[in-house]
Amino acid sequence: MAMATVMALMGVAVSAGGRAGGEAHAAGEVHAAGEGGLRWAQAWGAAVQQPIEGDVDDVPNWSRRGFRHQSVRQVVRVGVGGDRVRIRLSNRYGRTPLRVDGAVIARSGGGAQAWPGTARKVSFRHAGSTVIPVGGEAVGDAVTLSTSPLENLVVTLYFAGETGPATFHRVGLAASYRATGNHLNDVLARAYRQSSQSSYFLSGVEVSGPFRAQRNTVVALGDSATDGVGATAEANGRYTDVLGERLVAGRRNLAVVNAGIAGNMLLTSSPCFGEKGMARFRRDVLDRPGVRTVIVELGANDVGANWSTGACFPPSHKPVTARQITEGYRALIRAAHGRGIKVIGATLVPLSGYPGYPGHAAKVERLRTQVNHWIRTSGAYDAVVDFDKALADPAHPERPRPGYVYEDGLHPNDAGYQALANAFELPAL
Repeated sequence: MAMATVMALMGVAVSAGGRAGGEAHAAGEVHAAGEGGLRWAQAWGAAVQQPIEGDVDDVPNWSRRGFRHQSVRQVVRVGVGGDRVRIRLSNRYGRTPLRVDGAVIARSGGGAQAWPGTARKVSFRHAGSTVIPVGGEAVGDAVTLSTSPLENLVVTLYFAGETGPATFHRVGLAASYRATGNHLNDVLARAYRQSSQSSYFLSGVEVSGPFRAQRNTVVALGDSATDGVGATAEANGRYTDVLGERLVAGRRNLAVVNAGIAGNMLLTSSPCFGEKGMARFRRDVLDRPGVRTVIVELGANDVGANWSTGACFPPSHKPVTARQITEGYRALIRAAHGRGIKVIGATLVPLSGYPGYPGHAAKVERLRTQVNHWIRTSGAYDAVVDFDKALADPAHPERPRPGYVYEDGLHPNDAGYQALANAFELPAL
């Protein structure tokens, strides 16, 4: 593994672009440290990516055009509860500084409605607006709002001017709404006439409360099997959602944050499928507050798309070996352990029969088998969750079980995601 990559994972700035984002992040952390010594857990999060038209199902999104004189209301479900809340906004892929002219957080009243009497104005360093530099992020001031585990909140942002293309997350599987004009304080949904299944600028919602453990955030780093492609929209059916529900039922005060990006690869960045896992590990795992455990579910697209070409793959994309993939895992593990974070490795799900990975079927399965053998037997991870075994058809182990698979023949359906969530031993988290 290149030394620059390892340095970046360990938190050392190696480029001007990384330094710009790092400065914005550091400023937010200094601000947070001054808030009475509050301890934070990230209760909801999303892995941001650059603007692109359409998601994996060709459903339109608003990222390319962005927003102008509009309010954007987004629904999030928090994994843990507390007595104070703050939000985190990202302009990672913006072309110009992003001005946010107002932000409000409230309990959800269903859909685009806010629960009456619960709206709280969000300030940024005690100001009602903020400007986020290109590549940077902003952390809102803490607001007093009592929340419960698995409760829905709505975060509303207002942009008086033009945002330009929006840093966003494609496969949100939860509704975002927009309205023309300033509707920050609207309780009713009347003005919010358009909806999207993606999230915009919002990268985290964090909660402070009387946590028993020192760290309360579990981050799931992954591709479409983590992002939830194939799960029913608006139903909280991703494996991370179900795992969060298991933790609540088991009285374990831990939030599961979904940092999956559909199509994402461990070793190759893509204009369609986000920065490679190696590059985004610091931002999406190490720099989130209160992280105790990371689940690494990446590599399936490095294997399945190993010989693919096209607009979503850079000219530098070349076939990789099992050793290159596993060395990538080792680098992530070292970086996480350097921050005192436990690492759980997930085996690669069955890939055979998926039309999106044409040709090379035997080579794909051989490489997947090699990688899974290493995940199971190397001892490099603190624990292993066997997604392959949870989804595989006993009669044809290279394929997913028919009852657990979405109509595309690859991604889990709701039953499949339930099986993935049930594969975890809760004490391992």
